Amino acid sequence: MLDLLRKTTDVLFDTNRRFRQARQFHAIRVALALLVSIALTTGINVPHGEWATITVLVVIGGLQHHGNIRRRAAERGMGTLIGALAGLALIVQQSYIGMPLLTYALMAVICGYCAYHAIGKGGYIALLAAITVVITAGHGNQNVYDALWRTVDVFIGTAIALVFSFALPAYASYSWRIRLAALLRASAAVHRKMQSGFADAAEQRAAMLDLGTRLIPLRGLIPSVAKETGVPAAEFEEIQHAARVCISALELMAAIEHETGLREGEDPGIEPSLLTMAEALETGRAPSRAPSADATEADPQPGPLPFMARQLAADLARMRARLDRLSAQHGFPYGAR
Repeated sequence: MLDLLRKTTDVLFDTNRRFRQARQFHAIRVALALLVSIALTTGINVPHGEWATITVLVVIGGLQHHGNIRRRAAERGMGTLIGALAGLALIVQQSYIGMPLLTYALMAVICGYCAYHAIGKGGYIALLAAITVVITAGHGNQNVYDALWRTVDVFIGTAIALVFSFALPAYASYSWRIRLAALLRASAAVHRKMQSGFADAAEQRAAMLDLGTRLIPLRGLIPSVAKETGVPAAEFEEIQHAARVCISALELMAAIEHETGLREGEDPGIEPSLLTMAEALETGRAPSRAPSADATEADPQPGPLPFMARQLAADLARMRARLDRLSAQHGFPYGAR
């Protein structure tokens, strides 16, 4: 029994497993939040408790990284509060004035205003506010008693959703490290393929598109990574730029090789550099092997490809230096040499 409990605990707190099986962990989180909502509202017999459960599903949203949860939690709470108060105000005016057309018009204006602000900064707050207005007020045919309980249900559902949002979250810094390592390994594979030559232009183009696709998600993670680690976002932007330069250089080198039929010649440590950084990013420990610096100092060879290869090797060396600095100055989990 204790062994089973230990294994379960190891699974839950294994960051790598939570990254690899993020969808499964999120599905379990949402299912448990739903059960808690049903148990709580049913157990204390809260009127219209189904709205608390609906709110859980609306608020808990997509998978969030740890560095982004607090901001999203504040947005969720603010949007829910604004929507609940607006919905309650609609019901109060309906009960006193008794003009359904006016209520419909006011609801349309409120939701239209929220939709206007839903596109752009603060859009999540506006979207949740509009949804909560409709949950609380219905079509304006609720009495004040029901509207008050629906408001309570909304806050219960929001509280449950926020609690479960913080439970075993995914870490953006870990995702960034693993994704960057995968990009570097894919770049090394492309460089290795260049030595023997691509079968045709289509294979070359597909390989480069794959590298570009791997690079795109990294930028979206940078704000969350910066919040989690306390490292300025500009540091990660520099590394993002270095990775983009690496891909551009590989693409240009592959195009020249394909057009001229020439090969790069002596490899100035490009592939070892890429694999060394990938290993350090994945493990968070000092790499077991380091790229040789001798090749970069060899006598220069004529032609554009050797020159571009040396430039790329120098860019990769600067990228390694930035990662080393993150490790030394900020304790970022990267194996400093």
